[in-house]
Amino acid sequence: MINITELVIGYQNKAVCHPISGQIKLGSLSAIVGPNGVGKSTLLNTLCGLIPAISGTTSLTHVAKKDIAWLPQKSNIDQDFPINVFEVVSMGCWPRKSLFGRLSKKDIQRVDWALQQVEITDLKKTSINRLSGGQFQRMLFARLLVQDAPVMLMDEPFAGIDEDTQMLILKLIIDLHRKGKTIVAVLHDISMVENYFTHIIRLNNGQAVFEQNNNLNQVSH
Repeated sequence: MINITELVIGYQNKAVCHPISGQIKLGSLSAIVGPNGVGKSTLLNTLCGLIPAISGTTSLTHVAKKDIAWLPQKSNIDQDFPINVFEVVSMGCWPRKSLFGRLSKKDIQRVDWALQQVEITDLKKTSINRLSGGQFQRMLFARLLVQDAPVMLMDEPFAGIDEDTQMLILKLIIDLHRKGKTIVAVLHDISMVENYFTHIIRLNNGQAVFEQNNNLNQVSH
């Protein structure tokens, strides 16, 4: 469980909302929603430790910080860095290895498996600066699959990608949730949230409301 107590988030000591308190249950599929500029990504960045809280606390129950995986926004990554798809996806192995540890045969097999899941096996040796937006997001999601952490935080995983990639990533997210992963994602598509996500964190007017999605469509997707 992720416990949030009187958490004030923001940048350079400037708060973007009132203190936030709530819980994110283990095994839940939670969406952070709200208008632009209310602090959705800021909250997610604070939960994963990328930016410090102004005040308040977050704590983890039955999970450690090393058990949290992060899917950033594509716009936050240097797409001109000289590296190929396989090398990026293999970075998902490093949390379980020493700094200078080499990839094992099992690691390589897992990377290949993840590339198959996101359907970009044919791009494994392609430089990342040659990828389309959808291909780039598939690569980042493959790295997340390789890491295989119990808690996965995703910052706008569907932004700026084609519909086929959106549906593929949504299917993979649902599969991860069914396997017991705890997933928290910043999203804009309210219909997607209402149809697939078990919990909703609504940010608006400086307030945060934690809700269970009682209207969730129970039909198997």
